[in-house]
Amino acid sequence: MTVRRTMFGRPLRAVAFDVAVSAAVVLFGLAGAANQPGGWAATGVGAAMAVVLLFRRTHPGVTTTVVAALALVQVIAGWGPLAFDIAVLIALYSVVKYGRRLRDGLLAGAVAAVGVLLAAAQTPSGIRWWATALWYALVTGAVWLVALNVRTRRLYVLSLEERATTLEREREAESRAAVAEERTRIARELHDVVAHSMAVMIVQADGARFMLDRDPEQARTAVKVVADTGRAALEEMRRLVGVLRDAGPSDSSDSVVADPEHRRLALAELPDLLARFRDAGLVVRDTVTGDALALPPGLELTVYRVVQEALTNALKHAGVGAGVEVTLAYVGDAVAVRVVDDGQGRPVVSPAPSGGHGLLGMRERVTVYDGTLTAGPRPTGGWQVDARLPLPSEPATEVIAA
Repeated sequence: MTVRRTMFGRPLRAVAFDVAVSAAVVLFGLAGAANQPGGWAATGVGAAMAVVLLFRRTHPGVTTTVVAALALVQVIAGWGPLAFDIAVLIALYSVVKYGRRLRDGLLAGAVAAVGVLLAAAQTPSGIRWWATALWYALVTGAVWLVALNVRTRRLYVLSLEERATTLEREREAESRAAVAEERTRIARELHDVVAHSMAVMIVQADGARFMLDRDPEQARTAVKVVADTGRAALEEMRRLVGVLRDAGPSDSSDSVVADPEHRRLALAELPDLLARFRDAGLVVRDTVTGDALALPPGLELTVYRVVQEALTNALKHAGVGAGVEVTLAYVGDAVAVRVVDDGQGRPVVSPAPSGGHGLLGMRERVTVYDGTLTAGPRPTGGWQVDARLPLPSEPATEVIAA
């Protein structure tokens, strides 16, 4: 069972407190109804003030204006200060504390100052009027200052709550972004490992099936390539899973762990990659131009993956026997990668389905290092991939998680 803790859209405790305050003002008016100036008419003015005070939190400006008008009626009638005039101080406190702008509280303070002089002039006392005015001014000023202090603290607390809410939202957004980025990184790595290996294995398995009776020796070679590729893929998958299980910190832009068991693929292994594709049936020619530079591990991985994905696509779409030119050029402050195939291989009998993630993965990797990538068909046939990756101005230490 749920207990309602609000009334009229406001906290129940606040409503109860305001009702109690209004009831106290009414009681003050009733207590002096028999012998106060104005009698029951003055009590009616006090009751009206009490009713208006019920809205002091939601409409502080209007409440103060109405209470001030009723107090002016009392002054014009010559009834002098009465007990229920405490409603004037409550209204003043409310407009300073709850008013949207402090200007409303300053204006109410000025009106209260005038009211202090009028009340002192009508107060029957043997004390001089200025002493009475000073007393009223001290009380009114104290109420105004207390309200200002409470207002300041309330706004400060609200600002802290708003800041905390904003920070919480930012943390949630950062957490969601980190999760999405990690999922993208894992998906990219899985694609690079699985898609490349599966494409090679499918092509070789199809070739072995058709060459099994015609050329058993060539079929055995194809089966050996399938087995070797499968073992390499399994080893890389184990490495990838090991890094993903690692609870250590990682950089979102593919970091390298110092642990030798978490070895990163580097450009030194590029010849082995080209050899595997030659074994798979591509005619690969590679060229390196410019002075080779030591690249950060993450940048080396990006170059390796771009070449791997481009060759995988050439094998899947251009087919066995296609000629591929791989060029790695160190040009000034950048390293450029170009992979061009002639599209003249034998079509794959049952090509592996393409999920369209290969080019996206390459583009994401290149973008991490502020590089550019273009890929598309050539006018003379085949496909061309060009990637340009700017070199870092200063050597940086990278922590990479495959």
